[in-house]
Amino acid sequence: MTLADVRGTLHRRCDDRSKLRIVSLVPSLTELLCDLGLGHAIVGRTGYCIHPADEVERIAKVGGTKTVNIEKIRKLAPTHLVVDIDENEKPTVEALQQFVPHVIVTHPQKPRDNLGLYRLLAHVFAAEREADRLCARFEAAWSALLQAREIGNWPSRRVLYLIWKDPWMTVARDTYIAALLAVVGWEQIEIRDMLDTGTKSSPRYPAIELDRLAGRADLVLLSSEPYAFTETHVAALEGVAPRVRLVDGEMLSWFGSRAIAGLEYLGRLASGVH
Repeated sequence: MTLADVRGTLHRRCDDRSKLRIVSLVPSLTELLCDLGLGHAIVGRTGYCIHPADEVERIAKVGGTKTVNIEKIRKLAPTHLVVDIDENEKPTVEALQQFVPHVIVTHPQKPRDNLGLYRLLAHVFAAEREADRLCARFEAAWSALLQAREIGNWPSRRVLYLIWKDPWMTVARDTYIAALLAVVGWEQIEIRDMLDTGTKSSPRYPAIELDRLAGRADLVLLSSEPYAFTETHVAALEGVAPRVRLVDGEMLSWFGSRAIAGLEYLGRLASGVH
């Protein structure tokens, strides 16, 4: 049996876990692999792969998500490389493909894409039982969130989710973050006509003119990562937008097993705002 990753590449099951040597270049996928019982098989990770702390501390660091030490990975002789389209640079992945036998490319764009992600990695690494448990937990958290929204009658809101400062940067509507927020009726505002054209940035994570844009939102959300926004930044933006909140970036941007806690966190957040 084979399953395909986001590029359409078919991956066969590896039944002998003792032969696995996995390098993960995505923090949320490193955590997911550990939750699938594969922590022992991970031989390389990024410096941003910090969960679960007790397992990742023994795993060799191979750089950052976009600053990868290719030669260090070569010396680790991995059998599998796990990457993501948003997190990792295409030229880096192409260079690693020259010597890593199996490269699994992911790109979850909506919360329920996590179910397919669990199944894909479980299939490749013979971890179906662990994936079944994660799927069940995800479905329970998903149902609870939808029920809470219905019971609470939470109103729709226009939000602006900020991920960086100097320049100010946000997320596009087709990102995982925006799709997750939409589950509780929080719609990322349209930003096409408010881009900071003087700053080079990604269309999915664009630089914006905050002074012109913030007033359009009912709620501005300051993420704790990748920029470490704090309550000081919240206070500085008061008056610029009707409402400003500091939010846990890991809970709202990490897919994988953390998405389960992310659904629960979003429910608490939305309930507290309304």
